[in-house]
Amino acid sequence: MRHYDYIIAGSGLAGLYAAYHAAEHGKVALVTKAGLTESNSYFAQGGIAAVTDEHDAPALHFEDTITAGRGLCDYPAVDILVNEGPQRIRELIEAGMHFDMEDGSLALGLEGGHHHKRILHAGGDATGRMVTSFMISQVINNPHIDVYENRAVIGLLEAEGRCYGVRTWDLVNQEEDIFVAPHTFLTLGGTSAIYKRTTNPHTTIGDGIALAYEAGCEIADMEFIQFHPSALYTQSEEAFLISEAVRGEGAWLINQQGERFMPAIHELAELAPRDVVAQSIYREMQKHGDEYVWLSLKHLDAGMIRRRFPNIYEKCREYGYDLCDRIPVAPAAHYMVGGVRTDLNGQTNIRNLYIVGELASSGIMGANRLASNSLIECLVFGKRAIEASLANGEAGDVPAFEPQYHANLANAPAYIRLKQDVAQLMTSHAGIVRRAEWLEEGLRKLKQLEKGAPREKDEYYTLASRNLLTVARLIIQSALYRQESRGGHFREDFPESDDAYVCHIVQQKGKAIRTAPIKTNITH
Repeated sequence: MRHYDYIIAGSGLAGLYAAYHAAEHGKVALVTKAGLTESNSYFAQGGIAAVTDEHDAPALHFEDTITAGRGLCDYPAVDILVNEGPQRIRELIEAGMHFDMEDGSLALGLEGGHHHKRILHAGGDATGRMVTSFMISQVINNPHIDVYENRAVIGLLEAEGRCYGVRTWDLVNQEEDIFVAPHTFLTLGGTSAIYKRTTNPHTTIGDGIALAYEAGCEIADMEFIQFHPSALYTQSEEAFLISEAVRGEGAWLINQQGERFMPAIHELAELAPRDVVAQSIYREMQKHGDEYVWLSLKHLDAGMIRRRFPNIYEKCREYGYDLCDRIPVAPAAHYMVGGVRTDLNGQTNIRNLYIVGELASSGIMGANRLASNSLIECLVFGKRAIEASLANGEAGDVPAFEPQYHANLANAPAYIRLKQDVAQLMTSHAGIVRRAEWLEEGLRKLKQLEKGAPREKDEYYTLASRNLLTVARLIIQSALYRQESRGGHFREDFPESDDAYVCHIVQQKGKAIRTAPIKTNITH
């Protein structure tokens, strides 16, 4: 057993930032499934939303977030995000982070759903990489932080409603490693790689959701999977993200008939909230039997495009496309809007267990994440959670936990096959557009897949298979329960929003699915 003051599982921005602040108060273990750079944060292109311009205001950022969330945002959480965000940005800059500048001021971009330019970016379209790399440098040079790469979290050390640490699987040495600490943070990201076409690293398959669910945490709003409208369409199933900031600079969406279709659908046209744009592209593709639409930049200044989006320009060139002309795009699974329910300090219903980042359902995102709110959530709630942990004290005497897992490599092919089957199932039965019969058929198919999955006691590939099936089932069950269309959840059989569903949908192991009210009272 390895003993620490803090265990941070996950190396996206939420995990790095939490580790950075935790190191001020004790010894930290930062545990990550792959390498430090393998995270959604690292690949984020768009930027960080925060009010830094004198003509903007937190109240306006609040309004845009609430509007995008389609009535399901918890007001206190959004209020904290927009008011504490600017201070976290100032602290980052003071620590040495460089954002792009223009005429001596921070260069600000515009993205879908925002009515003001408030998106900070770094390296043009490499914001996630720049901010994450900056935080990695802070972490690896800190003597109070030990980094453990290639370790998958396979279980929470939980007893009598309290968390004492994590079980991990060392993917290099193929053995279990136990980490014990008074404070455990899960920042394991989302689940979008459970779909066939995704912008996420292949490791992002909802491990954190399954772990937290098995431990008894409340899981909320899993029906809301955000499909990014514009991912580069390729012959392989790889989907390279084309940042919303490209549309923010004026790019148009055009169908195969050469018609621009978004202005007739929404007043913000290509900059409508993501759910609107993704569903519109999907319908356009269905209507004409196409696999993609065009994103056209022909009418924009080519020099500006190359300067503003150097990485996207280069990646498109690798695929044989000129970003300054037009490129084929189609929606891809991008962001898990729901997650593990937390309070305003990242705490779960299990004592001494904190969740931050995409894995958390903190109440900010509602039914649809506002562009570039995710990275600022990592900063704001990462720091709040560390501060809350100081007030919560130690976890008490640690029970005796023994290693219990082994790996049987003979089960690996069955797991890989299951991962492919689940991805196909989720895409066809719980994708951008849903119907009751498709969702019900999806649940039936999951039961069939379960029969062929590995079933060996305390075995790594068996556990990984069970986690996949658990996450898929949670998404589908929640999507079936919500008999309306709202934000990132569109039911063709219930195409309108219904006030009866202005609520969170909560799932907890061993309990019936239930609803929880939206919080609309802000108290300071």
